[in-house]
Amino acid sequence: MDLSSRTAYAGAGLLATTAGIAFGHLTAAFVNPSASPVLAVGSTVIDLTPTPLKEWAVRELGNADKPILLASVAAGTLVLAGGAGVLARRSFPLGAGLLIALVGLSGVFALIRPVAAPIDALPAVVSGLVGLAVLTFAVHRLGSRTAAPDPGTPEAVMAARSSRRGLLIGAGAVAALSGVAAATGQWVIRTGSSIANVVLPRATSPLPPLAEGLEQKHRGISPFTTPNSDFYRVDTNLVVPRVDLDRWTLTIDGDVAQTLELTFDDLLAMPLVERDITLTCVSNEVGGKYVGAARWLGVPLMDLLDQAGIGDKADQLLSTAVDGFTISTPLDVVRDGRDVLLAIGMNGEPLPAAHGFPARLVTPGIYGFVGATKWLDRLTLTTYAAKKSYWTKRGWATDAPIKVSARIDTPKPFSTVSAGQTVIGGVAWAQHRGVGRVEVRINGGAWQPVRLGPDAGVDYWRQWYLPWDAPKGRHLVAVRAITEDGDVQTGVRRTPFPEGSSGIQEVVVNVS
Repeated sequence: MDLSSRTAYAGAGLLATTAGIAFGHLTAAFVNPSASPVLAVGSTVIDLTPTPLKEWAVRELGNADKPILLASVAAGTLVLAGGAGVLARRSFPLGAGLLIALVGLSGVFALIRPVAAPIDALPAVVSGLVGLAVLTFAVHRLGSRTAAPDPGTPEAVMAARSSRRGLLIGAGAVAALSGVAAATGQWVIRTGSSIANVVLPRATSPLPPLAEGLEQKHRGISPFTTPNSDFYRVDTNLVVPRVDLDRWTLTIDGDVAQTLELTFDDLLAMPLVERDITLTCVSNEVGGKYVGAARWLGVPLMDLLDQAGIGDKADQLLSTAVDGFTISTPLDVVRDGRDVLLAIGMNGEPLPAAHGFPARLVTPGIYGFVGATKWLDRLTLTTYAAKKSYWTKRGWATDAPIKVSARIDTPKPFSTVSAGQTVIGGVAWAQHRGVGRVEVRINGGAWQPVRLGPDAGVDYWRQWYLPWDAPKGRHLVAVRAITEDGDVQTGVRRTPFPEGSSGIQEVVVNVS
């Protein structure tokens, strides 16, 4: 087989697979977005990935980890798709078999998800049928180009040109239709939410407006309230779960006196409270961006659990998302008096889809993997011996109190500032304990206290700044936070930081 022929048949396999994936994605948009072929494979890859590799991906790739994973899955699929096309040149059944095997694998992965339904196999079926039809068309047209008995005659030349033209037109039409199908599916997924129709009631006892933050006077310090669009997102989902409010309910069961089943309207009718709470991911490095502060609206979780009646055996609250993902929260933490919320609002708006619509847990003082379940639909009172959540199955801690930490927002690491009066500033947090003070050290000198910004409570971060008459040269600036009860942040981490979610941040600043 010559190179041009091999390339043409590989292209046929690529076209067939791409078309199948596109129409499968469109079908999944109406059935279940998570069942989309590439997403189903990607989600399974995430679940099978060793924990150290997951931690590395979050730490090193940040929010790009999911796009990179999807691109890798797509690239691997397309390589095999090209191989299917080349195989089809020699034996169509073999090439078609490889194509069907690729599609079938995505169907299997879609069906083994925790909350899968038989209809979740439909996108894979559509992908297979479309891919097989396109491969049949392409291989047939390619075969007809080489079937002319006397390629040197004028008639054969005209026939070859006509066949090539027909092949190109057909391939172009398939590619265009595939693009439209994929784009339409993505549009349906992104707009298929009822959030726009939600109107949140006011809190029964609304909090006063937050004070003006230091960012108004000192450029570069993180906003006192993190805008919803900038709030960090770390989870295992390749696609944000789509929730139909007309069908959604929150179930509270397990070791309770009575099982509760609440609709979204039931939650709206309850006394709602506002709480200012900072959330942090355990994967956040010192100086990292996986921390944010917001005003949450919701129902105090203990109000719901008291209504259900907590039994005497449970030691954990197992929370389950609509896609079957689970998180374990120590029951002692839930009951110790902190402001744990079943949140339905964020910064004056309904929860954004990416942050847990229609309801999520917000637990001050512990990292998200044990207290911040998004897209929540079930709370089960149980024991750690009886039920293990997603992360406890992987050997993660069952109790994860947030460590005191501070971050330098300005000047940025390795940045250059002008000599003279400037400001060193940032944020510090010690949820559920409160930031007592923040201190800065320059070039290894003595720790000196900084000026703190407004105080919104022990569960909310504090902005801070230090006026600095910066001399020319290269300087090492460090920051540490101390809680109200005297817990001092320790352990040096430089920029870039190798690992860890605790420790003193040190950054190099050049002054010219």
